[in-house]
Amino acid sequence: MSLLDVGFLVVAGFFAGVVGFVTGLASIVSYPALLAVGLSPVAANVTNTVAMVGVGVGALSNSAREVAATGRKLVRWTVWAAVGGTLGATILLVAPAGSFETVVPFMVAFASLALILQPRIRALSGGRDLSRTYTFSVFLVAIYGGYFGAGAGVIFLAASLILTSESVWRATILKSFLLGVANLVAAVGFAVFGPVHWGAAVAMAVGAVAGGWCGPPLVKLVPPTILRIVIALAGFGLAGWLWLR
Repeated sequence: MSLLDVGFLVVAGFFAGVVGFVTGLASIVSYPALLAVGLSPVAANVTNTVAMVGVGVGALSNSAREVAATGRKLVRWTVWAAVGGTLGATILLVAPAGSFETVVPFMVAFASLALILQPRIRALSGGRDLSRTYTFSVFLVAIYGGYFGAGAGVIFLAASLILTSESVWRATILKSFLLGVANLVAAVGFAVFGPVHWGAAVAMAVGAVAGGWCGPPLVKLVPPTILRIVIALAGFGLAGWLWLR
């Protein structure tokens, strides 16, 4: 890679970090950027997973107190996110190419619709916390996050807002942390067995850490309803892009 490519990836990583924390759509910025500098689709996918660990690192450094305030249940969710991320990475490394990607646009579109309808769905549930269902959803979304990841944050956010009583702010914090765990364990597997382009991964991760750090205070400035709707609309856009590409 040239120095221009490195600079481009640092900038792309920063915007991916901001977009990733705020909307959960980091890969819509980072993945095309990696393709643009010449990586193959598989190398771009695994390199993207490694680099996007930086988003979680940056965000956690600016929201550790809020994450810790979740309490003991966070330990359970973290374990299941780690198991799911490991399984997703394994599927990517051993399954035929494209075996899972056909359903991805529908998953992202469904999660986006759920975000739009979240107040109504929560009302129908009586506002109860569905803890076991949420734990299972963390596991499933972490599998997807470890496998491909584009739109995983939208799905995490939708699950948090529908299955728990967390606010949009708290749900965004949890989404970033749990998806970061899934990315981290998947990244470890890719580092050993996958075609990671380390120069690209490091360059993008530097920007992603800075972008992730900027995310928490930015989310606080946006009204929750507007944020939820914007994320849902962006998710529909991502679903369309994934369907057409």
